[in-house]
Amino acid sequence: MTIRVVDLAAAERFYATTLGALGIEPTRREAGRVEWDDFAIVVADGANPPTRDLHVGFVAPSRDHVDAFWRAGTGAGFADDGAPGERPEYTPSYYGAFLRDPDGNSAEAVHHDDVRRGGHVDHLWIGVPELEPAVAFYATTMRWLGLREGRRWDAGHQFRGAWATFSLVADGRPPTANLGLSFPAPDRETVAGFHAAATAAGYREIEAPTERRSPSPTYAAAVRDPNGNPVESVLRGGAAIRPS
Repeated sequence: MTIRVVDLAAAERFYATTLGALGIEPTRREAGRVEWDDFAIVVADGANPPTRDLHVGFVAPSRDHVDAFWRAGTGAGFADDGAPGERPEYTPSYYGAFLRDPDGNSAEAVHHDDVRRGGHVDHLWIGVPELEPAVAFYATTMRWLGLREGRRWDAGHQFRGAWATFSLVADGRPPTANLGLSFPAPDRETVAGFHAAATAAGYREIEAPTERRSPSPTYAAAVRDPNGNPVESVLRGGAAIRPS
């Protein structure tokens, strides 16, 4: 996932401080961009405004790490959005703490019995103005994005990946804007299938299946979801992207 930020230095300080407390260190830095494996911040510009009204939950290896995340953030002067504690309304084992990043997005450290393995982002909550159109987009493309249905409630609909989840939520919160989501593809056919399914259903194309060379070799296609957020299917890795 990629979020756009107003001030890259300020955002990097926030995420380096808080994610560092979880044992998560940056994996790539380049002009206008910082990455922590599956999470990246990119400087906003006139064509790509900052991400707003997103909630992202990061994997904490233990409850002590959740506490350290919150102490590091509040100690550095960042806004508290919920002290460490149990949240049994989510799951019986759920323990989390919440902060606000410099752009006002909600960042959480979370530990629970089913926390994600093999990645840093455990879950996203994505605000939408209407649930049905947002769900329809992912119902159309889930086969190609490697998703399956998760839990449902009156104001929300969850989709599950291999471990991480995201929930579309229409409970009166402001819609999440300018969030970039990338889903890994195992082959070129998956990228093409995602693009074909989305565009046939009338979703706006950003990029037809194409090879990219920067920042690393990929084969990808991108469309916009009903709220205008870019969603892409990406095959990564040098020789793997070249036709046989």
